[in-house]
Amino acid sequence: MRTFSRWFALAVSVSGATAYADDNDLRIADFGNPKASTTGGSTNFAANADFQAFARVMGAAITSANLMPPETTGHSAWAINAELSVVSLPDSVRIPTENPDQPSTVLIPSVHVRKGLPFSLELGGRVGWVEKSSQVVATGEVKWAANEGFTWLPDVGVRGHVTKLFGARDLNLTVLGLDIGVGKQFPLGGMVTLTPYGGLDLGFVGATTSRLDFNPSRSYEDSTANNSRAALEDTGSYKKVSFGDNMNQRLYGGVRFIGGVLQLGAELSLTRTGSVDTPRADNPNAVEDRGLPAVFAVSTTLGLDF
Repeated sequence: MRTFSRWFALAVSVSGATAYADDNDLRIADFGNPKASTTGGSTNFAANADFQAFARVMGAAITSANLMPPETTGHSAWAINAELSVVSLPDSVRIPTENPDQPSTVLIPSVHVRKGLPFSLELGGRVGWVEKSSQVVATGEVKWAANEGFTWLPDVGVRGHVTKLFGARDLNLTVLGLDIGVGKQFPLGGMVTLTPYGGLDLGFVGATTSRLDFNPSRSYEDSTANNSRAALEDTGSYKKVSFGDNMNQRLYGGVRFIGGVLQLGAELSLTRTGSVDTPRADNPNAVEDRGLPAVFAVSTTLGLDF
């Protein structure tokens, strides 16, 4: 019995360690200490800029799917969908993960629920998971169809949304978005319709970190009372990424097919992530404008509309 208990405890500890340190779990402190160290520790003067670039790219990744045209589900109707986004991550922007080899793409499967309301309003929520990680993405949204259902006019909708990343250690990442979409539903006979659509989504990225330890491998002796002040020199946080100064622009286009209650859809999106001011390698006191690459995503959906 004692032997069984030991093996059980070992299995639990191993499985717990594996879940905690999946390949795509983030290691935010890997950007380095952004402030000058007085204890001889390493300093990365570009760390704040690297963190800002990461936040904008990660913000683009977790808001890379819309997967619905501007029209609403209709008064008292529901739509429940299983979705999958394949997001391409640029290798020129560092994404600090447990795996030393930065992923070039990441899968984000999700469940999306929408509920129609009177006055051409619609509420929705999406919960997704970043593959090979303990990170969850949650989105809340409200949409208003300014124009829908007219024979000769396109549908026009405005959507506000809030997306937050959960489960990322030491990181608070949120994206506020405003989306303007245009589409048109074409009947193919009976209860079958095809709806092409497209739009522009403006995402405002905000990110902060908790106090980080940039030297977690220090010995116990270095963390004792006599050296506690020195140990604090190797801790800190990155400069706040403010919503008002970090806007992404996402262009998207897709098509939705409905046959009876069955709903299928596919979407392509390209997000421009702007630029950040980065200290020059030859002179940390001078900065240069560093353009960031775009984030490309392919998304699909399968669900019920009733």
